[in-house]
Amino acid sequence: MDKQRSLQQIVKFIIPSLIGLFLFMFPLSINGEITIPIAFLSGWIQNILYGFIPEIMLVIITITFVCTLITKIWAPKKIVNSSFWNGLFNVTNVWFIIRILAVIFAYITYFEWGPEWIWSEDTGGTLLSDEGLLTTLFSVFLWAGLFLPLFLNFGLLEFFGALCIKIMRPLFKLPGRSAMDALASWLGDGTIGILLTSRQYEEGFYTKKEAAIVATTFSIVSITFSLVVVSTVGLGHMFVPFYLTITFAGLLAAIIMPRIPPLSKKENRYINGNEASDNEGIPEGFTPLSYGFSEAVKRAQKNTNVMSVIKEGIKNVLDMWIGVAPVVMAVGTLALIITEHTPIFQWLGTPFIPLLQLLQVPEAVAASETILIGFADMFLPAIIATGIESEMTRFIIAALSVTQLIYLSEVGGLLLGSKIPVNFKDLFFIFLLRTLITLPIIVGIAHILF
Repeated sequence: MDKQRSLQQIVKFIIPSLIGLFLFMFPLSINGEITIPIAFLSGWIQNILYGFIPEIMLVIITITFVCTLITKIWAPKKIVNSSFWNGLFNVTNVWFIIRILAVIFAYITYFEWGPEWIWSEDTGGTLLSDEGLLTTLFSVFLWAGLFLPLFLNFGLLEFFGALCIKIMRPLFKLPGRSAMDALASWLGDGTIGILLTSRQYEEGFYTKKEAAIVATTFSIVSITFSLVVVSTVGLGHMFVPFYLTITFAGLLAAIIMPRIPPLSKKENRYINGNEASDNEGIPEGFTPLSYGFSEAVKRAQKNTNVMSVIKEGIKNVLDMWIGVAPVVMAVGTLALIITEHTPIFQWLGTPFIPLLQLLQVPEAVAASETILIGFADMFLPAIIATGIESEMTRFIIAALSVTQLIYLSEVGGLLLGSKIPVNFKDLFFIFLLRTLITLPIIVGIAHILF
């Protein structure tokens, strides 16, 4: 009987975990493109609902605003007495203002009211349209949120965490369990990575510092989108050296960034206020494999019924739709308006001209205009770079745009909308530091390649 129960416990760990691993990390080749099952499902639902998702997102943003307004004015007991709904709608005044801007921008963009510089395909239309970012986020959050419990709650992170303790802590100042989170972020998609990290932080597995490090260090764009970037600058034939370059530069940045402010100054406390303990390690009498397996089986046994897993998945979806969509709409639109209709980012790029000249980057003046514009949207540098003649410079700009990682139209907006403890000032400094760290590395490799 004990052996049978033990076998049942093991199966409860292995089957859901393997499904979660497959969905979030298994590479598939479909129509000549490498993707992961979650991304494939995302594309599938986008095709089915094509033409309707902008309306759905408009409804979500509207409901979010109305419920937030009602909570601010009347504070209904059904909302304030529920930790879940209260967390979604009882927000600070700053977030309330963001939700007001989001609903205004959403309606202006959808109905194409007022000034074109708000709703054009380069500004609001980049976010709210059939091909817009919010359409992608709708479908990614739907499937990732629903299936996230399979990845998080059945022991997978505990198992690999024990195996990776001696790697993640010395190199990246992170617990071993973050290895799977980081890998899913790196190989899968940055939006999925932020969803994973946010959920781990809220459940008390990461400290504030650890959550900030994972989210701002490993939430990189997918391999597929990296191919789109390098192809946009006319260097698709160099994808392999391009991706190896951003991987090498990104790993070096991941080692350095946790050791300098602002990440090094983040509190090493959990979301409940408890201070982090330094007792992470393998207990005496265990090997990393046996300890990981033991902890994984224990974790899996905490999931007592299917309905609780389904409910958690639905909550994940609502949390991301309601919490993140308005931030992406408001902050993303503002950032793109500033980018497209003011010279601010060109001015900010001017101090980089001497550095680029020192590094012997061809067409340094033209390249400087792309350096900081990626803070608004990571695809903008690649678009601007298409007008630059030097292949080497186009390679550098494309690689840098990926390793900078923080951009307001997606990753930055998602981070601001999540509970991960980073603010706008943090994001800008992290973006700037990643630029200064990875630029010389990328330029050095470019000199070798070209």
